Amino acid sequence: MAIQQKWLVSVPVATLWTSSDSSREIDFEAITNPVNLDSWLGKLTYEPRLELCEGNLVQSQVLYGEEVIVLEEKDGWVHVVVPGQPSSKDERGYPGWVPKAQLTKNEDWKLGSRKAAVIQKKKATLYSNDREPELILSYQTILPVLREEAEWIQVQTPEGAGYLKPEDVQVYETIGAIRKGSGKDIIDAGEQFIGLPYLWGGMSSFGYDCSGFSYSMCKANGFIIPRDAHDQAEAGDPVELDAIEPGDLLFFAYEEGKGKLHHVGIYYGDGKLLHSPNTGKTIEIIDLKDTIYEKELCAARRYWQETGE
Repeated sequence: MAIQQKWLVSVPVATLWTSSDSSREIDFEAITNPVNLDSWLGKLTYEPRLELCEGNLVQSQVLYGEEVIVLEEKDGWVHVVVPGQPSSKDERGYPGWVPKAQLTKNEDWKLGSRKAAVIQKKKATLYSNDREPELILSYQTILPVLREEAEWIQVQTPEGAGYLKPEDVQVYETIGAIRKGSGKDIIDAGEQFIGLPYLWGGMSSFGYDCSGFSYSMCKANGFIIPRDAHDQAEAGDPVELDAIEPGDLLFFAYEEGKGKLHHVGIYYGDGKLLHSPNTGKTIEIIDLKDTIYEKELCAARRYWQETGE
């Protein structure tokens, strides 16, 4: 495999591992093609789930049809960067390792120039050319549109063509035409995931981590922001803590806000926080008052525009 080649993710969610030997036996269903995400996550009880973070095993995740740039290959794994996930770790995109089996080459990929179908449901079924269920795709998976029909949207996939139900997607003229949402729109996008278990490195509706959640809800509203919380806190428009509005990102640091930044959430309004807390918990809305988060709040950033569009 040549260096610096563009490849596409060919599974619903590809996990971006820290190294080519980070995955464990329990992770087998996450590194195969096809993947079985529900089975994998079902087996990840608290301790092995926590180890994804504590053991620095996982970096991020990449959705079906997303582009990665391959840097090197090693023992069936490839070192990649993800251009769609800005990072201070690498100016080309977020770095990590994925199984080669979860990538495919498609010279005819036309996402930039075609209409784009963006999945709006938490999960949606991709159907084969025979209209048989083929894959369960995540919220915010984006595929080029080949043809629109009354009951089906034909889309280009990494492997060829498939079909989505119109009620599961929003079709835009181009990927660049995705509507820019308001702060309230960011909140509305996030609310549907209340109760979803936290997943370290998670970037899909199968599970989000704190910054994956804020990244994905901003992306759903037309804003591509950095992947990690510390980078998110450096970009966007600074907001004074007494002037925050719903949809702003709030950042939290150890030592009562003076230490290392470790968490991000979305301001919900009325003194409340919408966030994906940590391993063992689920996405929730909480009152900030009288919590550790009230003490650790250190910064706010706004990525949405005042008016929306």
